[in-house]
Amino acid sequence: MESCRSSLSLTSSNADAIRPESSHRLTGEVHVIIGPMFAGKTTALLRRIKSASNSGKNVVMIKSSKDTRYAVDSVVTHDGAKFPCWALPHLSSFRQKFGEDAYNELDVIGVDEAQFFDDLYDFCCNVADRDGKIIVVAGLDGDYLRRSFGSVLDVVPLADTVTKLTARCELCGKRAFFTLRKTEETKTELIAGADVYMPVCRHHYATGQEVIQSSKNVMGSRTITSNLEALPSLI
Repeated sequence: MESCRSSLSLTSSNADAIRPESSHRLTGEVHVIIGPMFAGKTTALLRRIKSASNSGKNVVMIKSSKDTRYAVDSVVTHDGAKFPCWALPHLSSFRQKFGEDAYNELDVIGVDEAQFFDDLYDFCCNVADRDGKIIVVAGLDGDYLRRSFGSVLDVVPLADTVTKLTARCELCGKRAFFTLRKTEETKTELIAGADVYMPVCRHHYATGQEVIQSSKNVMGSRTITSNLEALPSLI
Protein backbone atom coordinates (compact mmCIF):
# COMPACT_ATOMS: atom_id res chain seq x y z
CA MET A 1 0.00 0.00 0.00
CA GLU A 2 1.12 3.55 -0.71
CA SER A 3 1.82 5.79 2.24
CA CYS A 4 -0.89 8.43 2.66
CA ARG A 5 -1.55 10.81 5.52
CA SER A 6 -4.87 12.38 6.38
CA SER A 7 -6.84 13.68 9.36
CA LEU A 8 -9.82 11.57 10.46
CA SER A 9 -13.02 13.01 11.81
CA LEU A 10 -15.97 10.82 12.73
CA THR A 11 -19.16 12.60 11.80
CA SER A 12 -22.75 11.92 10.91
CA SER A 13 -24.58 15.26 10.84
CA ASN A 14 -22.09 17.15 8.62
CA ALA A 15 -20.88 14.29 6.45
CA ASP A 16 -23.15 15.19 3.50
CA ALA A 17 -21.30 18.43 2.92
CA ILE A 18 -18.57 18.36 0.30
CA ARG A 19 -16.40 21.44 0.59
CA PRO A 20 -17.14 23.93 -2.22
CA GLU A 21 -13.56 24.24 -3.45
CA SER A 22 -12.24 24.67 -6.95
CA SER A 23 -11.81 21.58 -9.10
CA HIS A 24 -8.17 22.68 -9.49
CA ARG A 25 -7.32 21.89 -5.86
CA LEU A 26 -3.90 20.52 -4.95
CA THR A 27 -5.30 17.84 -2.69
CA GLY A 28 -8.62 16.05 -2.74
CA GLU A 29 -10.92 14.50 -0.16
CA VAL A 30 -11.90 11.00 0.94
CA HIS A 31 -15.30 10.35 2.51
CA VAL A 32 -16.32 6.91 3.79
CA ILE A 33 -19.85 5.63 4.43
CA ILE A 34 -20.11 2.31 6.30
CA GLY A 35 -22.72 0.22 8.07
CA PRO A 36 -24.68 -3.04 7.86
CA MET A 37 -26.93 -4.03 4.99
CA PHE A 38 -30.14 -2.04 4.59
CA ALA A 39 -28.68 0.95 6.45
CA GLY A 40 -29.05 3.34 3.50
CA LYS A 41 -25.39 3.51 2.47
CA THR A 42 -26.13 3.65 -1.26
CA THR A 43 -28.88 6.20 -0.68
CA ALA A 44 -26.46 8.44 1.25
CA LEU A 45 -23.83 8.01 -1.47
CA LEU A 46 -26.27 8.92 -4.26
CA ARG A 47 -27.47 11.94 -2.29
CA ARG A 48 -23.92 13.31 -2.16
CA ILE A 49 -23.18 12.53 -5.80
CA LYS A 50 -26.41 14.16 -6.99
CA SER A 51 -25.78 17.19 -4.78
CA ALA A 52 -22.31 17.61 -6.27
CA SER A 53 -23.72 17.24 -9.80
CA ASN A 54 -26.45 19.80 -9.12
CA SER A 55 -23.80 22.26 -7.95
CA GLY A 56 -21.99 22.00 -11.28
CA LYS A 57 -19.33 19.42 -10.49
CA ASN A 58 -18.44 16.61 -12.89
CA VAL A 59 -19.30 13.32 -11.20
CA VAL A 60 -19.14 9.60 -11.90
CA MET A 61 -20.27 6.47 -10.08
CA ILE A 62 -18.46 3.13 -9.95
CA LYS A 63 -19.64 -0.19 -8.57
CA SER A 64 -18.30 -3.72 -8.51
CA SER A 65 -19.20 -5.80 -11.55
CA LYS A 66 -19.92 -8.61 -9.08
CA ASP A 67 -23.13 -6.88 -8.00
CA THR A 68 -25.80 -7.55 -10.62
CA ARG A 69 -28.77 -7.79 -8.24
CA TYR A 70 -30.80 -4.87 -9.58
CA ALA A 71 -29.00 -3.62 -12.70
CA VAL A 72 -25.74 -4.13 -14.58
CA ASP A 73 -24.93 -0.52 -15.47
CA SER A 74 -26.59 1.39 -12.61
CA VAL A 75 -26.20 1.83 -8.89
CA VAL A 76 -29.60 0.97 -7.40
CA THR A 77 -30.82 1.42 -3.84
CA HIS A 78 -33.03 -1.16 -2.13
CA ASP A 79 -36.03 1.13 -2.69
CA GLY A 80 -35.36 1.48 -6.42
CA ALA A 81 -33.50 4.79 -6.86
CA LYS A 82 -31.02 4.55 -9.75
CA PHE A 83 -27.90 6.31 -11.01
CA PRO A 84 -25.83 5.26 -14.07
CA CYS A 85 -22.42 3.85 -13.25
CA TRP A 86 -19.33 2.02 -14.44
CA ALA A 87 -19.34 -1.62 -13.34
CA LEU A 88 -15.75 -2.79 -12.96
CA PRO A 89 -13.88 -5.79 -11.51
CA HIS A 90 -10.98 -3.54 -10.42
CA LEU A 91 -10.74 0.17 -9.74
CA SER A 92 -7.29 0.35 -11.32
CA SER A 93 -8.87 -0.06 -14.76
CA PHE A 94 -11.24 2.90 -14.40
CA ARG A 95 -9.00 5.73 -15.59
CA GLN A 96 -8.03 3.99 -18.81
CA LYS A 97 -11.59 2.85 -19.57
CA PHE A 98 -13.08 6.25 -18.78
CA GLY A 99 -10.53 8.11 -20.87
CA GLU A 100 -7.67 10.38 -19.80
CA ASP A 101 -9.29 13.64 -20.88
CA ALA A 102 -12.64 12.79 -19.30
CA TYR A 103 -10.91 11.67 -16.09
CA ASN A 104 -9.01 14.95 -15.82
CA GLU A 105 -12.31 16.83 -15.90
CA LEU A 106 -13.81 14.82 -13.03
CA ASP A 107 -14.40 16.46 -9.66
CA VAL A 108 -16.17 13.74 -7.64
CA ILE A 109 -16.02 9.93 -7.85
CA GLY A 110 -18.47 7.69 -5.99
CA VAL A 111 -17.72 4.03 -5.25
CA ASP A 112 -20.54 1.72 -4.17
CA GLU A 113 -20.16 -1.79 -2.69
CA ALA A 114 -16.56 -0.84 -2.03
CA GLN A 115 -15.85 -4.00 -0.03
CA PHE A 116 -15.51 -5.92 -3.30
CA PHE A 117 -12.53 -3.88 -4.56
CA ASP A 118 -9.15 -5.21 -3.43
CA ASP A 119 -7.36 -2.13 -4.81
CA LEU A 120 -9.58 0.37 -2.96
CA TYR A 121 -6.82 1.79 -0.76
CA ASP A 122 -4.40 2.59 -3.58
CA PHE A 123 -7.22 3.99 -5.72
CA CYS A 124 -8.29 6.39 -2.96
CA CYS A 125 -4.70 7.50 -2.45
CA ASN A 126 -4.21 8.22 -6.13
CA VAL A 127 -7.56 9.95 -6.64
CA ALA A 128 -7.36 12.23 -3.60
CA ASP A 129 -3.64 12.83 -3.00
CA ARG A 130 -2.23 12.73 -6.52
CA ASP A 131 -5.16 13.82 -8.69
CA GLY A 132 -6.87 16.21 -6.28
CA LYS A 133 -10.36 14.78 -6.61
CA ILE A 134 -13.12 14.01 -4.13
CA ILE A 135 -13.94 10.35 -3.65
CA VAL A 136 -16.93 9.08 -1.69
CA VAL A 137 -16.80 5.39 -0.74
CA ALA A 138 -19.77 3.34 0.51
CA GLY A 139 -19.56 -0.25 1.68
CA LEU A 140 -19.94 -2.83 4.41
CA ASP A 141 -17.46 -2.46 7.24
CA GLY A 142 -18.06 -6.04 8.42
CA ASP A 143 -19.24 -9.35 7.00
CA TYR A 144 -21.93 -11.60 8.45
CA LEU A 145 -19.41 -12.79 11.07
CA ARG A 146 -18.68 -9.15 12.07
CA ARG A 147 -15.17 -9.38 10.68
CA SER A 148 -13.52 -6.73 8.50
CA PHE A 149 -14.87 -7.03 4.96
CA GLY A 150 -12.52 -6.29 2.08
CA SER A 151 -10.46 -3.10 2.17
CA VAL A 152 -13.12 -0.66 3.37
CA LEU A 153 -11.68 -0.24 6.88
CA ASP A 154 -8.19 0.19 5.41
CA VAL A 155 -9.42 3.46 3.89
CA VAL A 156 -10.54 4.93 7.23
CA PRO A 157 -7.08 6.36 8.07
CA LEU A 158 -7.18 8.24 4.74
CA ALA A 159 -10.63 9.74 5.28
CA ASP A 160 -11.70 13.33 5.86
CA THR A 161 -15.02 12.03 7.20
CA VAL A 162 -16.38 8.62 8.22
CA THR A 163 -20.12 8.07 8.55
CA LYS A 164 -21.37 4.96 10.36
CA LEU A 165 -25.00 4.31 9.45
CA THR A 166 -27.40 1.96 11.21
CA ALA A 167 -30.47 0.09 10.03
CA ARG A 168 -33.61 -1.03 11.90
CA CYS A 169 -33.53 -4.44 13.56
CA GLU A 170 -36.09 -6.60 11.80
CA LEU A 171 -36.82 -8.50 15.01
CA CYS A 172 -37.35 -5.75 17.56
CA GLY A 173 -37.18 -2.40 15.77
CA LYS A 174 -34.12 -1.12 17.64
CA ARG A 175 -31.05 0.24 15.90
CA ALA A 176 -29.31 -2.47 13.89
CA PHE A 177 -25.53 -2.43 13.69
CA PHE A 178 -24.97 -5.89 12.22
CA THR A 179 -25.97 -8.09 9.30
CA LEU A 180 -27.33 -11.56 10.07
CA ARG A 181 -27.15 -14.21 7.36
CA LYS A 182 -30.24 -16.41 7.35
CA THR A 183 -28.74 -19.36 5.50
CA GLU A 184 -26.01 -21.88 6.30
CA GLU A 185 -23.73 -20.71 3.47
CA THR A 186 -20.29 -19.93 4.91
CA LYS A 187 -18.41 -18.21 2.07
CA THR A 188 -17.69 -14.55 2.78
CA GLU A 189 -18.89 -13.16 -0.54
CA LEU A 190 -22.53 -14.07 -1.02
CA ILE A 191 -24.28 -11.29 -2.91
CA ALA A 192 -27.98 -11.31 -2.10
CA GLY A 193 -30.77 -9.27 -0.57
CA ALA A 194 -33.48 -9.62 2.05
CA ASP A 195 -33.95 -13.28 1.15
CA VAL A 196 -30.55 -14.07 2.70
CA TYR A 197 -29.72 -11.16 5.02
CA MET A 198 -31.41 -9.10 7.71
CA PRO A 199 -30.20 -6.15 9.81
CA VAL A 200 -30.25 -6.86 13.54
CA CYS A 201 -29.31 -5.30 16.87
CA ARG A 202 -26.56 -6.73 19.05
CA HIS A 203 -28.96 -8.87 21.09
CA HIS A 204 -30.59 -10.50 18.11
CA TYR A 205 -27.30 -10.97 16.31
CA ALA A 206 -26.07 -13.06 19.24
CA THR A 207 -29.41 -14.85 19.60
CA GLY A 208 -29.63 -15.47 15.87
CA GLN A 209 -26.15 -16.96 15.76
CA GLU A 210 -27.15 -19.35 18.54
CA VAL A 211 -30.24 -20.41 16.58
CA ILE A 212 -28.21 -20.91 13.41
CA GLN A 213 -25.61 -23.01 15.22
CA SER A 214 -28.34 -25.06 16.89
CA SER A 215 -29.97 -25.61 13.50
CA LYS A 216 -26.71 -26.85 12.06
CA ASN A 217 -26.26 -29.31 14.90
CA VAL A 218 -29.84 -30.60 14.96
CA MET A 219 -31.15 -30.34 11.41
CA GLY A 220 -28.07 -30.66 9.27
CA SER A 221 -28.81 -29.13 5.88
CA ARG A 222 -32.46 -28.23 6.61
CA THR A 223 -33.54 -24.60 6.36
CA ILE A 224 -33.42 -22.41 9.48
CA THR A 225 -36.20 -20.05 8.43
CA SER A 226 -38.69 -21.34 11.00
CA ASN A 227 -36.13 -20.90 13.79
CA LEU A 228 -35.48 -17.29 12.82
CA GLU A 229 -39.19 -16.52 12.75
CA ALA A 230 -39.34 -17.57 16.40
CA LEU A 231 -36.71 -15.03 17.43
CA PRO A 232 -39.09 -12.18 18.41
CA SER A 233 -40.33 -14.27 21.33
CA LEU A 234 -36.80 -14.19 22.71
CA ILE A 235 -36.64 -10.43 23.06
